[in-house]
Amino acid sequence: MAVIRKIEIENFRSIQKLEWFPTPGMNCLIGAGDSGKSTILDAIDLCLGARRSANISDADFFEMDVEKPISITLLLGALSDNLRNYEAYGEFLRGYNGETKIIEDEAGHGLETVLSLNLKIEADLELRWRLISDRAEASGNERNLNWTDRVNLAPTRLGAMSDHNLAWRRGSVLTRLSEETPDASKALTTAAREARKSFGDEADKQLGDALSVVSKTATTLGIRIGTNAKALLDTHSVSVSGGAIALHNEQGVPLRGLGLGSTRLLIAGLQREVSATSSILLVDEVENGLEPHRIIRLLGSLGAKTNPPPQQVFATTHSPIVLKELHHTQLQVLRCHNGTFYPLSVQPSAQGTLRLFPEAFLAPSVLICEGATEVGFMRGFEQYFVSQGYPSIFAAGTALVDCGGGTPDRAYDRAIAFANLGYRTAVFRDDDIQPTAAKQAEHANYNGSTFTWSAGQSIETALILGASDTVILQMIDYAISEHGEELITAHIQSASQNAHTLQGLRALLNSPDHSINTGQKAVIVTACSGKNAWFKTVRHMEHVSRYIIAPNFGTLTSELQSQINGVLFWAQTHHA
Repeated sequence: MAVIRKIEIENFRSIQKLEWFPTPGMNCLIGAGDSGKSTILDAIDLCLGARRSANISDADFFEMDVEKPISITLLLGALSDNLRNYEAYGEFLRGYNGETKIIEDEAGHGLETVLSLNLKIEADLELRWRLISDRAEASGNERNLNWTDRVNLAPTRLGAMSDHNLAWRRGSVLTRLSEETPDASKALTTAAREARKSFGDEADKQLGDALSVVSKTATTLGIRIGTNAKALLDTHSVSVSGGAIALHNEQGVPLRGLGLGSTRLLIAGLQREVSATSSILLVDEVENGLEPHRIIRLLGSLGAKTNPPPQQVFATTHSPIVLKELHHTQLQVLRCHNGTFYPLSVQPSAQGTLRLFPEAFLAPSVLICEGATEVGFMRGFEQYFVSQGYPSIFAAGTALVDCGGGTPDRAYDRAIAFANLGYRTAVFRDDDIQPTAAKQAEHANYNGSTFTWSAGQSIETALILGASDTVILQMIDYAISEHGEELITAHIQSASQNAHTLQGLRALLNSPDHSINTGQKAVIVTACSGKNAWFKTVRHMEHVSRYIIAPNFGTLTSELQSQINGVLFWAQTHHA
């Protein structure tokens, strides 16, 4: 099966320059909306599709500068015997070293034989395809692929309008599925209703093998079309051509009436059946029209779980479900700097985060939280902001990742993995255990930020020491409502070695004439921390933050206000 070894794009839409060496299997592009993901799929489709023309306008040129031509070059490997034919393509056959990524102008020992196909579009908007090599250019020779080879290489595309693949039209997956070309002329000479029945009998003979594969594939994928798919004349078609012959279920209803998700799922399954001859598939928004369980099934049909891969897939997604199901080697984060695009590979160190927090890879900014307490703290403030009419940190494009506690180095390892992929990152941690200086410095080198408390403080210490008596009393009352007065009383007595009681501390906090001192605050810090911590879950700290800290923000010490404002401002800052 032919695969694309290298993609080069110049001056096409938002892409001034791109160079990419995709994998032979699944290549799923992720990135912000309008970041160029679909443009790459369009470029592959334009260059490799079986077409002689396309609707191109000035808007398809980078910055609408038609003086700089569009150029799309695909390096094709794993060539069939037809494409390796020396008489047809000898002067254009080149050599490729997969390890060094170096292309030699002549095929040689130890090199893969490849072809370079180029599409060039200049100011006249004419599409010019040609095979390229230094030898051919030096001799002045120029040629395109044979039309038959172009048809065989043309990728199948799953997009918003894919139902043309459910009829025997030029380039459709059904045409590739059957060697015979269905002939509707006889049936169309009779009355419409009888013609459908008559042609159905003929089609069963001509297309029986293909229809059997369709029925089997649909059943495997859980798409209900009955046990026997039929090829009948499409009642809505006015064409007396191959396009008039479409798939129907056993009741005679055209399958183009299937929902978007079912259509895409069925076509993907059929494409898998023809991957030996047509091995490149383009999928716009993998999740489009599918429930989560069917997204997983579609990925299986695409070959995402098969090794070696049955076909080469270029896909885009904004779905956490897709990211969670794919291996890190199948993902590329698309980044851009001054018009030059960089598909970046996700490293093995990010695989665990992919499984637990796939949504973070779809956000421009990632706040790595040391544990659940920090996540709850941020979520509580986010809810308070929204209730007061302020912007949401999630609307600003910030995702929260829970490191699950442990040493601070763990948070920096995850932050560095994201920073390597071009994400804006920050670490939000306690200061009672210090990270390795080298880790923090490495993160800072990526312009990564760190938000923490005063020296040696945990989040509980910072909040209790920086809060007013009113805030501390509300925190204690909430802890009692969640954990019971008996447990809170026991914690306070244990933390103070029986020097203080819950009732005594509450009396001080309620008294207008007295204020709780630093030593008594320290007792509360010890009591609410540790193994049986009062607030160390997302839900508990989310409540404290949303209903106690945020509404009483003005009563906190200026130092605590400044520390909280730092991380909140970072999270609320938009980042494209």
